[in-house]
Amino acid sequence: MEIPTAHGLAEAVLDEPDEPAFLLVLTHGSNGGVDAPDLLAVRDAALELGGGVARVMQPFRLAGRRAPGPAVKQDEAWLEVVAAVRERFADVPLVQGGRSNGARVACRTARAAGAAGVLALAFPLHPPGKPERSRADELRSAGVEVLVVNGDRDPFGVPDPADAARVVVLPGERHELAKDPVAVAAAAVPWLRRWAASRSAVSP
Repeated sequence: MEIPTAHGLAEAVLDEPDEPAFLLVLTHGSNGGVDAPDLLAVRDAALELGGGVARVMQPFRLAGRRAPGPAVKQDEAWLEVVAAVRERFADVPLVQGGRSNGARVACRTARAAGAAGVLALAFPLHPPGKPERSRADELRSAGVEVLVVNGDRDPFGVPDPADAARVVVLPGERHELAKDPVAVAAAAVPWLRRWAASRSAVSP
């Protein structure tokens, strides 16, 4: 699905069940793609729970750039993409997330997007070696509950448990979360199941 935005063309890879329980919109890091092992593992887990999934390639990556550019423009484009994807789904709970830079976007835009929750994979708490430049405020100001999944060897740091609804730290994992993607998905399952359950509770 190609989606024009004010800041370039985006692309969403969709997995659409007939009657999705929720919609999970995921995106990549600064120089990654939508086929990252952790994103695929979480996608598979969401589908098993009856959710629909959209993996979004943001305009800057689709254009071949590695730097996302100004946060304001990135967030504006993201909100346009989410709005377009939501039109294809029924009125189901929206959970948005991503890995690294994509996790930051999901947190910054959660309230404006109308998200019910955020899944932040490998949230980059600070640039490597610069803990004084903390981005914890992006977690705290999301306006919705945030689940963080980070590796204990991540050079970008690990958020404090007080900065999110829940912080899961996976032993032996670095920023890529590629050592055991199944463990990443397992950490996300209870979080995603709550949205599937909330949808079931209101179904006739």
